[in-house]
Amino acid sequence: MSVFQLQNNDLTIKVKSFGAELCSVFSSKNNIEYIWQARQELWPRNAPNLFPIVGKLKDNSFSYLNNNYQLPQHGFARDSDFICVEETESKLTFELTANEETLKHYPFHFSLQISYTLTDNNLITSYKIFNPSNSEIYFSVGAHPAFNCPLQTSETFEDYNLIFPTKNELVINTLNDGLIKNNTKTISLNENKLKVSKTLFDNDALVFMNSQIENVSLISNKTKHGVTMKCTNWPFFGIWTKKNSEKFICLEPWFGIADSETTNSNFTNKTGIIKLLPELNFDCSFNILFF
Repeated sequence: MSVFQLQNNDLTIKVKSFGAELCSVFSSKNNIEYIWQARQELWPRNAPNLFPIVGKLKDNSFSYLNNNYQLPQHGFARDSDFICVEETESKLTFELTANEETLKHYPFHFSLQISYTLTDNNLITSYKIFNPSNSEIYFSVGAHPAFNCPLQTSETFEDYNLIFPTKNELVINTLNDGLIKNNTKTISLNENKLKVSKTLFDNDALVFMNSQIENVSLISNKTKHGVTMKCTNWPFFGIWTKKNSEKFICLEPWFGIADSETTNSNFTNKTGIIKLLPELNFDCSFNILFF
């Protein structure tokens, strides 16, 4: 595994070739590490990339053309070796393509490129999926970055708010063992804010459908340091931390979502699945502002 770096006057970022995973965003000016540092005993990841599924499949399997395939939660990209295909002063691009091992679990040829572009204190993460085959492919793609919460030792987990501009309330879909339940729950916000608390994630992730989240911030009440994520036109979003961890929060834009409890496991009909025709690209991106 190799680690690549981008640096400017505001931030230094590091990305691992394994999983093309962002593993550090450090501000020397503020002396803050923004990214969770993957402690094995709690959650051993930093910011995994999700492909070719987002979330969990019912029975960890799907069917396509009368064949059944096994895929773990969030797919295989996060545990795959990527190749760095572009490295400039401000941009890194990594690529994963279909191979003998991926075809055992996912019967489609693909190219997945993940790019990181650093400008001042803003990081753009971009995904490009190309279909090189002569038939359509199906996939989902998403991000799972974990941000330290608290960012500084003088703070606590509960010193933070999640802020949703222009929103007075949000609707979440609840989970049962990682699968989407039919019922929903409405969360009321206080002046666009949702206070981070020990009990907020007692029932797993907060899952938002219908493009509800286009802008969300995680900000300290004490120091006003934090992050803002902008993800216009992403249809699904998740917010998660490991129950009772009080160490990090993941802000997760998704093109795709976990299976419902009532799914028939047909991959082509999966909620949120993207169909990509031959010789075409699918592109999406989101921005993170660090302050």
